[in-house]
Amino acid sequence: MAKNLIIVESPAKSKTIKKFLGSNYTVVASNGHVRDLPKSQMGVDFDNDFEPKYITIRGKGELLATLRKEVKKADKIYLATDPDREGEAISYHLCHALKLDPKKTRRITFNEITKNAVRQAIKQSREIDMDLVDAQQARRVLDRIVGYSISPLLWDKVKRGLSAGRVQSVALRIVADREEEIDAFIPTEYWSLEASFSVKGTKKPLIAKYYGNPKKQENISRDEMAKITKALKNAKYEVTDIKKGERSKKPPLPFTTSTLQQECAKNMNFSTQKTMRIAQQLYEGVAVKGHGTIGLITYLRTDSTRISEEADQECKEFIRENYGEESIISAAYVRKSDKKIQDAHEAIRPTYVNLTPAQVKDSLSRDQFRLYQVVWKRFVASRMDAARYETTSVKIDADEYRFTSSGSKIVFPGFLSVYQDNEEKVDNNAVLHKVSVGTVFDKAELTSEQHFTQPPAHYTEASLVKAMEELGIGRPSTYAPTITTLISRRYVAKEQKNLYLSDLGDIVNQIMKGAFSSIVDVNFTATMEMLLDGVAEGTVEWKSVVRNFYPDLAEAIDHAEQALEKIEIEDEMTDTICELCGKNMVIKYGPHGKFLACPGFPECRNTKPYFEKIGVTCHKCGGEIVIKKTQKGRRYYGCENYPECEVMTWQKPSNKLCPKCNNMLLEKGNKLVCADNSCGYMEEKPKDNA
Repeated sequence: MAKNLIIVESPAKSKTIKKFLGSNYTVVASNGHVRDLPKSQMGVDFDNDFEPKYITIRGKGELLATLRKEVKKADKIYLATDPDREGEAISYHLCHALKLDPKKTRRITFNEITKNAVRQAIKQSREIDMDLVDAQQARRVLDRIVGYSISPLLWDKVKRGLSAGRVQSVALRIVADREEEIDAFIPTEYWSLEASFSVKGTKKPLIAKYYGNPKKQENISRDEMAKITKALKNAKYEVTDIKKGERSKKPPLPFTTSTLQQECAKNMNFSTQKTMRIAQQLYEGVAVKGHGTIGLITYLRTDSTRISEEADQECKEFIRENYGEESIISAAYVRKSDKKIQDAHEAIRPTYVNLTPAQVKDSLSRDQFRLYQVVWKRFVASRMDAARYETTSVKIDADEYRFTSSGSKIVFPGFLSVYQDNEEKVDNNAVLHKVSVGTVFDKAELTSEQHFTQPPAHYTEASLVKAMEELGIGRPSTYAPTITTLISRRYVAKEQKNLYLSDLGDIVNQIMKGAFSSIVDVNFTATMEMLLDGVAEGTVEWKSVVRNFYPDLAEAIDHAEQALEKIEIEDEMTDTICELCGKNMVIKYGPHGKFLACPGFPECRNTKPYFEKIGVTCHKCGGEIVIKKTQKGRRYYGCENYPECEVMTWQKPSNKLCPKCNNMLLEKGNKLVCADNSCGYMEEKPKDNA
C-alpha cells in the first residue's frame, strides 16, 4: 500500500485531518513558514533583479530534519497549507527546504476541514500555483524594501524602535486625517420639538415629532424654536392623514473577514487580532463531544459573500425542517460586484449547519462559543427570507405647523427568527391604531430640546477595518496585523473602543507625508493592491511591479536623508533641578513620550513626568495649562495644579477668554470656539497663531 504524507501548517489542523484518512496517510505540521527573508539585512538582491534571499528560519532546523525523514518514507507528498497566497508560498518554500521531488509532490486546498472536502481535495490535487506564490513574493519584497529603507531613517531622525510600512503607514494616515477633522470641527446648535398627546383608550401617550411649516424644516435655531412654541401655545391639533403600508428588511449577507471583525468588535468588544485568533481555532478544529476533533467554520480570510451550492442546499433544508418552508429565501441577495474583491474563497460559514451553537456550547470556551454562534446565526439568516413589517404614518397639523408620528409591527419575522442585528425598536404602533383622520387634540405637551452637531467619530478597530476595505488598503489577511502594529508601536492609542493618534504617531505621520507622500497616498496603495491581484491572476509579472516601484522610493529616500539631516532631536535642558544631584534635568523620549531625566545618568537615575507648558494661563486658578497624556498615550490639556484644579480639555486652549461667558476659547482649525457649546461664541483665530 502506498504511503502518503500530508504537510499542513498547524498541529491542530493535522489532528483534525488525521481522523478523515486511512492508515496509509501520515499528517504532519510545518508550524507555519520554514523560510523567510533574513531579519538582520534587507534580504533583496538589487543587483540581481530584486531576487529575494531566503534563509531557513532560526529554530526550524530540527523540525525540517524530522520532516525530511517523513518525506523519505512517503511515496506521495501532499502540501495542504492554507488556501490563500501565503499558504501557497509556504508550500513553495517547503518544496525548496525539503528538496521535494516535483513528480511525487502535489498541492491540495480546501475551504473547510471536513471529510468530504479533504478527500475531494486529494482527488483534485494540482501543482503549486506560481502566480499566487509570486503575488505573495511581490508583497513581501515590497514591504521589506519599504520597511527596511524608511525605518532606519526614522531611527536616525526620531528614535530607535520606530517602523514604517507600506500598508501600516497609510492606515496611520487615515487615523491622523480623522483626528484633524475632529480637531477642526465646529459644533452647530439646532433644536428639536416633540408633542405628546393623550389618546382615549390607551394609557400610553402618542408621541409626534415636529416636521415643518408645512414643508420639512431642519437645523431649527433657538429663535425659530421660540417662535414655533409660542405659535403653538393655544393651537388645536388635528389628524389630517393616516397612511398604512408595508416595508421589508433584507437578510444580512454571510460574513467576510472584514464584516466578521466589525461585528465582533462592535458587539463582543473583540480586537481584530482576537477575532482572527479564535476564528483560526474554529477553522483548524476543536474537540466536540460526540464528534471528535472537527473544524467548525470555513476558511476565515476571505472578501467574498459567495456560498457553495451544496452548503446553500443543506442550509435551506435545515431552515425547512426548523422554521418552515415559508422562511426560506426566495432569491439570494448578492453584494454588488467590486473590482477590489478577489472572490477566491467562500464566505465564512459553519462547516456543519446542523451542528447548532447549543450542541457545541459545552465543548467550546466562552469566546469560541460566542464567535461560532454569530457565524452560525448570520449564515442561517442569510438563507432566510426578508422580515416584513406593517407600517403606519400619521400627520398631525396645528394651523400651518405639522407633526408626524410613525410606527410599525412585524407581520412576518423571516430571518429575524435567527439573527437580529441591532433591530430598531418600534414605538407608537399600538397608539396609532387608536386614532383616525379628523381626531382632534385640544392640548399637547411640547418638549423642545437643544442639540449640537457632532464631529466625525473617532475610528474604532471595526470602523478602521471598514475604511481600509472600502479604500482597497490591504487585504483580509492584513487588517488585524496592521492595526495591532499601530497599537503596539504606540502610534495609536486605544481607549475604550476608540483609536487616538499619539504624539509619536503624529511625528511619524508628518515625516511620512512630507518625505514619502506616495507611500502614504491612499490611491497609490490601492492601485498597488490591484497590481498584486494582477500578479495572482497571472496578468502582471511580479518583478515588474517592484522594478517600477523602487526607483521612486530610492529617490524619495535620498531626498529625505538630505532634507531631514538638519533635524536633530537633542536633549532639551529645563529649569527643573534634580533633587538628588543638583543638575538641571533634561527632556528625554521614551515609549510613552517625553519625560524628565537627570543628565548624570547612569550615576544618577532620577526621572520625573514631564508636562510641557503651552503658554496659556488657567482661567480658574491662574496656574499653567500643560500637555498631559492618558495611560494609553492620548494627549490632552490640563491645569498643572490638578487635582486641586480640574480644568481639562482635549482641544488646545487659547489665552483669550470668551467675552460672553468668560470660559476658555479652544483652537479649532482657523477658529477660536467657546469651550461651552451652549454659549456658541466663535471668532477668527489671530493670524500669528494660525
